[in-house]
Amino acid sequence: MPHRWTPQPAPDQPVLTLWPHRSLPRWGFAAMILFAFTMGTIPLYGLLGSVALWGILPFILVMVGGLWWGLERSYKDGEILEELTLADDILHLRHTPARGAVQEWDCNIYWTRAELHAHGGPVSNYVTLAGNGRTVEIGSFLSEDERKQLYVELDDFLRANTTPQN
Repeated sequence: MPHRWTPQPAPDQPVLTLWPHRSLPRWGFAAMILFAFTMGTIPLYGLLGSVALWGILPFILVMVGGLWWGLERSYKDGEILEELTLADDILHLRHTPARGAVQEWDCNIYWTRAELHAHGGPVSNYVTLAGNGRTVEIGSFLSEDERKQLYVELDDFLRANTTPQN
C-alpha cells in the first residue's frame, strides 16, 4: 500500500504519509519512450533516401511526443501527498494536491473518528475523518482495498491514542 506510518513519531513529524500508487517507475517511462520511438521508426528503414520518409517522420515524432506528454501529465497528476500529524492532542491533516491550494484540517484526537462509507461517497468504501464540526476525506486516490485497509489502520491508531493508559 502506498503509505508509511512513522515508527517513532516526533512532534511536527507525520505519523502517516499517503501518496498515489505509481505503476510505471521513471526507468519504465524511459524504456517506454525508447520502445515507442524504435517501433515507430522500423517502417521508415525501407524509406531511407526517399522523400516519403520526410512525410511520415513527423507523424512518428508527434506520436512519441504525445506519449511523452501523456506520461508526464500522469506523473504530475500523481504528485498528491497527504500527511497526518499528531502533536500533543491535536491531529492535523495536510492534503497537498497536484494543482491548487493546500488543504488543512485540525481536530483534537479525542473527538476524531474514522468513518468508512461503503456506499454514498464519491467512490465505494470512502474513508473520512470527522471531528471539530467537519468531515474530511483521506486517501481518496487509493484503490478500494487500500481504502479498507487504511480505515482499519486509522481506527486502530485513533483507539490506541485515545485510550487512557494505566
